[in-house]
Amino acid sequence: MPRPESDQPAGAASVAGPAPHSVSLNARQSLAYGLLGLPLAFVSLPLYVLLPHHYAREFGLPLATLGALLLAARLADALIDPLLGRWIDRCFRRSARSVQRLGLLAALLLALGLTGLFLPPLRAANALLLWAGAALLLTYAAYSLLAIAHQAWGARLGGGEVERGRIVAWREGAGLFGVVLASVLPAWQGIAAMLAVFAISLALGCLAWWRSPLPHAPQEPIDADRVPVSFWQPWRQPAFRGLLGVFVLNGIATAIPATLVLFFIEDRLQAPVAQQPLFLLTYFLAAALGLPLWLRLVRIWGLARSWLLGMGLSVVVFSWAAALGAGDLIPFGLVCLLAGLALGADLALPGALLAGLLAESGQRDQHAATYFGWWNFATKLNLALAAGLALPLLAWWGYEPGSRSAQGLLALSWAYAVLPCVLKLLAAAALWRWSRLHHPWSSR
Repeated sequence: MPRPESDQPAGAASVAGPAPHSVSLNARQSLAYGLLGLPLAFVSLPLYVLLPHHYAREFGLPLATLGALLLAARLADALIDPLLGRWIDRCFRRSARSVQRLGLLAALLLALGLTGLFLPPLRAANALLLWAGAALLLTYAAYSLLAIAHQAWGARLGGGEVERGRIVAWREGAGLFGVVLASVLPAWQGIAAMLAVFAISLALGCLAWWRSPLPHAPQEPIDADRVPVSFWQPWRQPAFRGLLGVFVLNGIATAIPATLVLFFIEDRLQAPVAQQPLFLLTYFLAAALGLPLWLRLVRIWGLARSWLLGMGLSVVVFSWAAALGAGDLIPFGLVCLLAGLALGADLALPGALLAGLLAESGQRDQHAATYFGWWNFATKLNLALAAGLALPLLAWWGYEPGSRSAQGLLALSWAYAVLPCVLKLLAAAALWRWSRLHHPWSSR
C-alpha cells in the first residue's frame, strides 16, 4: 500500500541484496500510475511514423534529409539520457515528490516542443530544418526526463515477475491507446486536434501520477555522499549488458517497419488514403488488447520465454508481409492484427525483465533511473538507426514516395518486412543465450 506521507524520502537500498519492499497495486492505483504512458506515447512510435511522412508530403523535404535530421537529433538527445537518469536517482534520494515536480516541468516543455515541431512557423527549407532540429531536441529532452522518471518510479514499486509485468503492462497499455490516438487523429481530425488531445491527456496523466502510490523508502537509507550515483554502474553488470543487446536488436527490428509503414501502405499496397488509419488502429489496438494474454503466458512460462514467443510470431507475420502487393488490403489487415499482438510482448516484457534484474542485483532503489537512462538511450538509438539508415538506404536503392517502379517497390518490401525478420532472429538467438546464462527458464 502507498505511504500516507506526501513527501517521504526515497533513498537508496543497501547495495547488498535486493530491496525488501514492494507495493501491491490494485486496478485503480495501477491506472493512476500507468495513465501518463498515454501522452508519452505520442512522442515515441507515432513521431517516427508521422513526422517523416508529414514533412515529406507537406513541405517537400527529401527522405534522405529527413533521415539524417532524425538520426542526428536522436543521437544528440540519446547521449544525455544516462545523465538524466543519474540526476533523477539523486532526486529520488531527496524525495519521491521532488521527482514528480521535476516531471511537471518536463511535461510543460514537452507540450511546447511537440507543438512547435508539427506546427512550424517557418516554411523555407533551410529555416524549416533548423527549426525542426531545435524542436526535436527540446521535445526529446523533455520526453526523456519525464519518461525515465516514470519508468524508474514503476521499477521502484517492486514485486515478483507477474507483478512487475502487470505494472509495466498498465503503463504500456495506456501508451498503446495513446499510440492509437496519435496515429488516427491526424488523418481524421488533423494535426491540431492531435496536439490538443495530447495536451489534455498530458495534464490528466501528470495529475493521476501525482496521486499514484509512492515507492517504499528502503529500511536503511544510505548517505548519497558516501555511495554516489554512478553513471557507469549499469555497465558493470553482465546481465544488463546482455539484456540491453537483445533490446537493441529487437528494437531496431520493430522500429524499421514503424518508420516505413505509411509508405508501404500507400505505394506497395496502393491503399486509399482514408483506409490508412484503419491499419494503424488495428495494429496498435491488437497490441493493447493482447497484453492480458502475454501476462497470462508470463504466469506459465516466465518473462523471457514469453518474449521469445512474441519474437517468433513477429518473424512469421513479417515473412508473409514481404509477399504482399497492390490490392492485398485484407491480408495486410491480418498482418497488422498479428504483428500488433507480437508488439504487445515487445512493449511489456523487456521493461519487466529489467525491473527484475534491478531487484535481484540490489540496484533498484539506488540506481534504477540510471539504468532506465541507458535503457532509453538504447530505445532512441533503435529509432534513430531505423530512420537514419532505412530512409537513406531506400533512396539509394531507387525508392521515392509515390514511386511505382518495380525496383523501388521491391526495395520497399525488403526494407519493410525482410530486414526486420533477420534482426528479430538475431535478437531471439541473443535472448536465448542471455536466458540460459542469467535467467533460467524455471525462474518466476
